Amino acid sequence: MTAAAPGRPKQGTAPSGSVGALNIKLGCIADDFTGATDLANNLVRAGMRVVQTIGVPTRPLGAEVDAVVVALKSRTVAPAEAVRQSLAALEWLQAQGAQQIYFKYCSTFDSTATGNIGPVTEALMDALGVDFTIATPAFPDNKRTVFKGYLFVGDVLLNESGMQNHPLTPMTDPNLVRVMQSQSRRKVGLIDHQVVAQGEAVIRERIQQLRADGVGVAVVDAVSNDDLLRMGPALKDMRLLTAGSGVAIGLPANFGLLPSSQAGQLPPASGLQAVVSGSCSLATLRQVADFLRTGRPAFVVDALRLAAGDDVVAEALAWAAALLSGGPVLVYSTAETQTIKSVQGLLGAEDAGLLVERCMANIARGLVRLGVRQLVVAGGETSGACVQALGIMQMQMGPQIDPGVPWCHAVSELAPDGLHLTLKSGNFGSDDFFSKAFTVLSSERPR
Repeated sequence: MTAAAPGRPKQGTAPSGSVGALNIKLGCIADDFTGATDLANNLVRAGMRVVQTIGVPTRPLGAEVDAVVVALKSRTVAPAEAVRQSLAALEWLQAQGAQQIYFKYCSTFDSTATGNIGPVTEALMDALGVDFTIATPAFPDNKRTVFKGYLFVGDVLLNESGMQNHPLTPMTDPNLVRVMQSQSRRKVGLIDHQVVAQGEAVIRERIQQLRADGVGVAVVDAVSNDDLLRMGPALKDMRLLTAGSGVAIGLPANFGLLPSSQAGQLPPASGLQAVVSGSCSLATLRQVADFLRTGRPAFVVDALRLAAGDDVVAEALAWAAALLSGGPVLVYSTAETQTIKSVQGLLGAEDAGLLVERCMANIARGLVRLGVRQLVVAGGETSGACVQALGIMQMQMGPQIDPGVPWCHAVSELAPDGLHLTLKSGNFGSDDFFSKAFTVLSSERPR
């Protein structure tokens, strides 16, 4: 992906921060940073040239692209703030000529009792003047499937997957129609697997029936990639889509685009290697354990020591400085559920989370100052904090490590020579992900 000047200016007055209309085919709004890269990864693999921005852009894009993914940190903020951020992103994307809008959330439908998926969806619908959209977090490549409106993670229901213990967004109800209805003013319905299996015409017919019945949002079943690909053509004329990243695999073809190996090329990698992990998901717990089993160096961040005022950041960086030349190091605050609850009981859930996020972000800054140019970050909230601390505004999407997790490339004041990084959703990746990531990057060669 080569840099290009912005396209022709759009006639009329553009919103603040506009850089002129680029006639973007797909404009995406993601509610966290790892989810944004997850979506961008699927679009790149399906043939789109994609740039991910960190927040609503205030400067020209670094490339001429087919899609832009605006990464917000809105999943766990107050619903009104999530709506405000999302509408600002929508305004910018519309100013760039985005033909279709895609609101992306997590494949485990992460939300609180009051949102934010429902409130943001309805705010976008109101702003776009649409009376119907779909909702499905299905991502079969990562074993997230929807059947009869129920969300499964692997072979178990969402509320049996470990997500019921999530420290910020515990998911205790796997029925997505019920969850979405609790957050929405509009009536919520279902397009089930029997309809999806019959393809575009029958899906469109079901949509018209639901609209006639006063339904504004329909949860859509999908148990395989074939379902997502059948769904794609039926969504072609819909101005707003809401989904996890799975639906993305069926959209580029609507714009006449086909998969291309050229879309994911990055500059060659160099520099030191490190992992910063703040996720406490079961998948990340296994990844930390696997890294420790290899005997590689690791430093654990203790939230109670942070609260006591200990300079854990300086300690971690001094530790890392002596070891980085020997290969990748891991700095992690990842902990078991019971430990997290104990810390939250002492500090409060929100304060404990913010304290650790700030610490991990400062450690990431310090690691880059020490020469780290290959950085893996695990956890949505941690990724958001780290990317903002590093001053990264745009990222170019590169090769996939595991489903939903690509390497990216960015330039910032702290890394003017360029930085390769991957932002891993806590729930994604194989047990050996931390080691595999660097192997994948080292095997990439310009084609």
